Amino acid sequence: MFFSRVFRKSVFMCCLLILFTTLIGYSATPSPVVVVQIKGEIDGGQAALLHRAMLEAKRQQARAVIVEIDTFGGLVNSAVNIRDLMIESQVETICYIKNRAWSAGALIALSHKHIAIAPGGSIGAAEPIPTTEKTVAALKAEFAATANRTGRNPRVAEAMVDKSLGLTGYAEPGQILALTDYQAIQVGYADVVAEDRANLLKHYGLQDAPIIEFTPEWPEKLAGLLSNPTVQSALVSIIFLAIMTEIKTAGLSGAGFVAIAAAALLFGSQWLTGLAGFVEILLFAGGIILIIVELFVPGAGFFGIAGLIAILVSIFLVLGGDVQAFSNMSISLIAAVILFLFIAKHLPNSKFWSRFILKETETTQAGYVSANDYKTYLNKTGVAETYLRPAGTVLIEDARLDVVSEGIFIKPGTKVIVIAVQGNRIVVRPIE
Repeated sequence: MFFSRVFRKSVFMCCLLILFTTLIGYSATPSPVVVVQIKGEIDGGQAALLHRAMLEAKRQQARAVIVEIDTFGGLVNSAVNIRDLMIESQVETICYIKNRAWSAGALIALSHKHIAIAPGGSIGAAEPIPTTEKTVAALKAEFAATANRTGRNPRVAEAMVDKSLGLTGYAEPGQILALTDYQAIQVGYADVVAEDRANLLKHYGLQDAPIIEFTPEWPEKLAGLLSNPTVQSALVSIIFLAIMTEIKTAGLSGAGFVAIAAAALLFGSQWLTGLAGFVEILLFAGGIILIIVELFVPGAGFFGIAGLIAILVSIFLVLGGDVQAFSNMSISLIAAVILFLFIAKHLPNSKFWSRFILKETETTQAGYVSANDYKTYLNKTGVAETYLRPAGTVLIEDARLDVVSEGIFIKPGTKVIVIAVQGNRIVVRPIE
């Protein structure tokens, strides 16, 4: 008993020691800082990269996420996706403007809790293209709301988008606002001018934290390609063209698989960015299901029309759900119709298509026949082998033939003559 108690106490003390050592080691490991570099045009690839980095920052319980940005701008919808990621982040976010954060890049910078800027850096110049009253109003509201959310002067953000406003001391009315490094400090749009990353980390007390740096990998690069408006329009055209081809060929061309593959790429760009819209995907899948139901459960076209509308709405939403999306869809549909008509008219007669079809034909002029030619028995005589009532069998030149009489009854052994041949129908008459 004594040794048993001693053994249990020893095991208990060892477990406590291991747990204590683990906790000490865990607490001694400093939380990392996640660094992401955004260079060049803002697109879906950048949004995918930021999404992956933010997930890792949350998993690692990072002290901060630093986004080093150098861009002239890019796609507004991608910038808005990044903006939402930064605004909703529970991890401290710092934007380091290394050279410039213009246009969509300015919106991304404003979404961070802290902004640092390199000497000679600038932020602003966010006038939308095309510059219409609607686009200016929408983007101005987005900038103002973002600045207000992060505790900055919304009036300054609005002047970056709407040149009619101006900003006293920095831009006259009619001039779009862009702030230099020292100007950004003056208006509260930057915390510090940092020469490099080391100075930046020191300013925010992160100099001792381990760095986890994120660079684009193949999913982000593919997402960037698929988020390009030209590529998306091409995919939409392929979907429309494949659907029309499938209808024309009654489902025998395999074009349906092409449409599904193009749709997978179009919607896959949303998944790659980590910002997939379930509504769009469910609408598209529901549309496909409704069309299939129409094929097996006829409903006077109701299911087919509903499915087509669902597919069109899903594509409209995945393209942005705005006037530009409607314009892109219309252009893609027109391009698909023109290409379809061109192919339908010229492909069957082209040299390329002739390689895939059988060119040889078996004609009567060339000596080919589809059945036996009984016209050779016309006006020939023979003997009835069976009763003709009126059909029966006649022997003509050692050939047994199925014949019919003119409607009269003919006994076996009666001599007959062929008076007419119509295809494989041989008509005979008894010889008087």
